[in-house]
Amino acid sequence: MVQFSPLRAHEYRHKCLPLRRNSKPHPMRIAIFVSGSGTNCENIIRHFDGSKKVVTALVVSNRADAYALDRAERLGVPAVIVPKAQLNDPNIILPLLRLHDIDFIVLAGFLPIVPDFIIDAYPRRIVNIHPALLPRHGGKGMWGHHVHEAVKAAGDTETGITIHYVSPVCDGGEVIAQFSCQVAPDDTPDDIAAKVHELEMAHFPEVLERLFAS
Repeated sequence: MVQFSPLRAHEYRHKCLPLRRNSKPHPMRIAIFVSGSGTNCENIIRHFDGSKKVVTALVVSNRADAYALDRAERLGVPAVIVPKAQLNDPNIILPLLRLHDIDFIVLAGFLPIVPDFIIDAYPRRIVNIHPALLPRHGGKGMWGHHVHEAVKAAGDTETGITIHYVSPVCDGGEVIAQFSCQVAPDDTPDDIAAKVHELEMAHFPEVLERLFAS
């Protein structure tokens, strides 16, 4: 993996091309943004491995210690570290995405808020997976274990995952798909997390494949 520096971004600005808009069909080139372990990231990479229609072209993490970067390298996908300050700089992140000819962005456990300028550059081409049934348990601070603890505290009998477009409103974008599971009275937050993770592994890549084909 590499640290994407402002100096290199300056160099890339003179090399990169606009997003491809030629008449010849080409595989959908996706970038996966991730902050942590990267099980969803690896699942997506493996799902599209060998596909003629979708290529995982880049993995981006805001954290140098994210294990997702190691997963990506092991699977032969370029991986870069883009700290939050650089993520919020259009002169850094946009040239990086254009350098890799990125058509679509997938957030798979990515914690920073995506800046509006990236959303504007990729309208309806950024999706996120949220570990609850939005609009319940969404918004700022609702990620990972915080969500499962909130589900338990609320006494919910059902939870699940929501795959949605990213908008300027945190967890407020249009819902693409939802999948649910039951929450038993004696389930702990860890139990809930395990059930939700099963849904993520089973459904996220398939929803993406249908979305890219539409």
